Amino acid sequence: MDNPSSGKPASLQGVKVIELGTLIAGPYAASLLGQFGAEVIKIEAPGNGDPLRNWRQLHNGTSLWWYAQSRNKKSLTLNLKSDEGQQIVRELVRDADIVIENFRPGTLEGWGLGWDDLVKINPNLIMVRVSGYGQDGPYSQRPGFAAIAESMGGLRNLIGFPDRPPVRAGVSIGDTLASLYGVIGALLAMHHLKANGGKGQFIDIALYEAVFGVMESLIPEYGASGHVRERSGASLPGISPSSTYLCGDGLYVIIAGNGDSIFKRLMQAIGRADLAADPALARNEGRVRQNALIDQAISDWTAQHDIDHVLNLLEAADVPASRVFTAADIYQNPHYRAREMIQQFTLPDGSPIDLPGVVPKLSETPGQTRWVGPELGQHTAEILATLGRSPEQIAALQQRGVI
Repeated sequence: MDNPSSGKPASLQGVKVIELGTLIAGPYAASLLGQFGAEVIKIEAPGNGDPLRNWRQLHNGTSLWWYAQSRNKKSLTLNLKSDEGQQIVRELVRDADIVIENFRPGTLEGWGLGWDDLVKINPNLIMVRVSGYGQDGPYSQRPGFAAIAESMGGLRNLIGFPDRPPVRAGVSIGDTLASLYGVIGALLAMHHLKANGGKGQFIDIALYEAVFGVMESLIPEYGASGHVRERSGASLPGISPSSTYLCGDGLYVIIAGNGDSIFKRLMQAIGRADLAADPALARNEGRVRQNALIDQAISDWTAQHDIDHVLNLLEAADVPASRVFTAADIYQNPHYRAREMIQQFTLPDGSPIDLPGVVPKLSETPGQTRWVGPELGQHTAEILATLGRSPEQIAALQQRGVI
């Protein structure tokens, strides 16, 4: 579908977002706002633009990832190191609601575009500031990426098997978490501004803190008893049974049988009524003490059957289970299709492109993809014209390398 329209208003209709930043953490936050109707003006460096344009698989020289993450954005090229480029940013900020940036702390201040500079122009401004370690503190000037944040935030130490080095997830989860926190912060600040008669404010998002914020009981357990959680492979420590099991056809199945009633149904389904009836296994704490026994029973059963048989039987028993989905599995899955989580659009050259659907799903003001990621500088003339620049002035800015 191209430029789908639900016929319903957008949640963030009328909200103007200025995006100053590159790659993932800041830009993905702006992308989420744009999916729900905000006007997002993405400022990119003239010449090459956001490096994400060239990451991973390319189509005619442009990243397929770019088309997804930069959907619904307008691309304005500006040399932020130039006085004229900085002045244009100030003009845009006058009627903006949100500015999102992910430069190293102090960079924007050096250009006269920091919080103290911009809030004087627009006292109601909300500024989302994403960095590796936050705007202050002894590490604030260190370079930070998601991989480092995931390590410092405690996540990497838990991923993998105990007899092997830590591994990473196949996506930059630290960046994504920071983006989500940034959006939450921006919406909280907007509510405070409009509902409570508040004023503008900036939101300080550190990548490592975004990771640390989802580490569950990691610190309470250490603080209480000195317990240090370590890598546990495919299982969840302290929760039983919940792991990955090999089927007879060489494929893996994920089984989460850790609810008390679910455990009993799982044991009945695999022919282990004795374990289902064992009072020592009726509660999670008892199962944790005998997790090896339970896992072995499940593994012995899955090894005798192909994955389709395993999944069909567990579905009938109302036990949560799944194959390990690949991109091909997702693409062909009827549930994804039924919920419009894969939607087709058209690239500038007419080629089709499939993009993920919008999350979350709102019943009255759903998000949508209005257009795919723009060409570099595609909206520069349009945006500058709204600031009163004539075609001749725009051409002169281009000659001087400002745009």
